[in-house]
Amino acid sequence: IYHFHQKNGFACMMLSDVFELVQFLFVVTFTTFLLCCVEYDVLFANRPLNHSHAGEAVPDRGKVTLPDAILPAAQCAQRIRASGWIIFLLVMAAGFWLYRLVKVLCSLLSYWEIRTFYIKALNIPSDGLCSYSWQEVQARLISLQRRQQMCVHKRELTELDIYHRILRFKNYTVAMVNKSLLPVRFRLPLLGPVVFLTQGLKYNLELLLFWGPGSLFQNKWSLRPQCKRAGARRELARRL
Repeated sequence: IYHFHQKNGFACMMLSDVFELVQFLFVVTFTTFLLCCVEYDVLFANRPLNHSHAGEAVPDRGKVTLPDAILPAAQCAQRIRASGWIIFLLVMAAGFWLYRLVKVLCSLLSYWEIRTFYIKALNIPSDGLCSYSWQEVQARLISLQRRQQMCVHKRELTELDIYHRILRFKNYTVAMVNKSLLPVRFRLPLLGPVVFLTQGLKYNLELLLFWGPGSLFQNKWSLRPQCKRAGARRELARRL
């Protein structure tokens, strides 16, 4: 619900996902074109083209145009087929793109459900979403909980409950950093203590702890039952 509001509704979210798919296709296609379909010796005039007329003894090096450096489609395709490395990368890219396509189609159903929830439960029309602040959406959620009991664990929601749900994983991460449980601080020779947390390391930590197949959570908000038992801590720590 929060991301739906922050990203301005169904149409914007779907367009963003579709444009990401198109962008990936363009990058892969254009990169393959630059690698296999351009004759760089001709483009940079390292090898002269014979643009000379009859009677001229020396070919003209100064009249290279873009079409001169672009290979015909058949020759370009032959170059691609001749390179096993490029074919492997294209197959990997195609597999990743299909995975993203399936994910976008699944997201479409989720976005549509949230759109329906906004319209029917919160009485917020799709075309008027941008005129509602998050505080107004939040107030309607709290009011709806009093009438329909969306959350079974509490009769009444508060703003703090909602923010805890939205920021749950971030709060866990901050707490683990504050308690020095995550390996982000190192002492290097000459430089002393440094903090090292790249996007790749952050991604791997989140995969291990929050949403990977062996994580401590069974979904986006609930810990696994065995993680709540104090007697299972040593076994869970060893397994992790």
